[in-house]
Amino acid sequence: MNNYLISIVGPTGIGKTALSLKLAAHFNTDIISADSRQFYKEIPIGTAAPNSEELEVATHHFIHHKSIKDAYSVGAFEKEAIEKLEVLHASKNIVVMVGGSGLYVNAVIEGFDEFPDIAPEIRGQLNLELESKGLVFLQQELKRLDPKSYKTIAIKNPHRVIRALEICKGTGQPYSSFLKKHKAQRNFKTISIGLKADRPLIYERINNRVDQMIENGLLEEAQAVFKHRDLNALNTVGYKELFNYFDGQWTLEFAISEIKKNTRRFAKRQMTWFQKDSETEWFEYDTNVKVILDYLSEELKKTS
Repeated sequence: MNNYLISIVGPTGIGKTALSLKLAAHFNTDIISADSRQFYKEIPIGTAAPNSEELEVATHHFIHHKSIKDAYSVGAFEKEAIEKLEVLHASKNIVVMVGGSGLYVNAVIEGFDEFPDIAPEIRGQLNLELESKGLVFLQQELKRLDPKSYKTIAIKNPHRVIRALEICKGTGQPYSSFLKKHKAQRNFKTISIGLKADRPLIYERINNRVDQMIENGLLEEAQAVFKHRDLNALNTVGYKELFNYFDGQWTLEFAISEIKKNTRRFAKRQMTWFQKDSETEWFEYDTNVKVILDYLSEELKKTS
């Protein structure tokens, strides 16, 4: 195998997009986005999608290719991303992938576990229980139904807990019983690099980014999709908080502070996820790109 995927991971706001553009330009190649929020064309500001100038630097795939009204799963993304990589690798032996959605990154690199379809009412009920009884109640439910998953998943992430529970309740079998035992076979080798920084700096960058989003029109963007607030694509940081402001539940100042707080929490979960991968080589966020290119050059020599 002489085809490679350079995967760039790290918390939100750390500089992954800027690095991906530099690497794509160096290798004269395309970029695959593995950011599950940047798929949707109606919400570019709140998802920090690459702007028009950045999109012109390199050809991007899986950016703004879906509507918030479209049903789109990680399984569908895996299938389409692997098909796209096969096409790209026919003419380019190196492709860059960038994204902060760990599940989607893993789906491309290792394969996605296939689960049976679950009635949407089950997730709806679990979401109601999350609101009325809290996350601890759902955690205890998971501990009862699937002790193995309780010990291994990101137990503080309500989305992960609900996903595991809906499988347990919808199938009558533990979520963990559906997990793959082996990685999927891929026709490329992956070199994974990560960007990191001290937590206070990450949080400062996040706060500044949220302020910039507001200045760039996030409020108007959220207002435009407010009528679709129940769609799964909008059940995400940056929109949920503003929807509460539009409802009159929160002041704008408080909503913005909640966006910052919840984005910081999201970044913490991202780091917890990505740091589990011992094969990722980590660099400080402000590392000179030449240092990273030197590392990649050595890795390419080793694996060729």
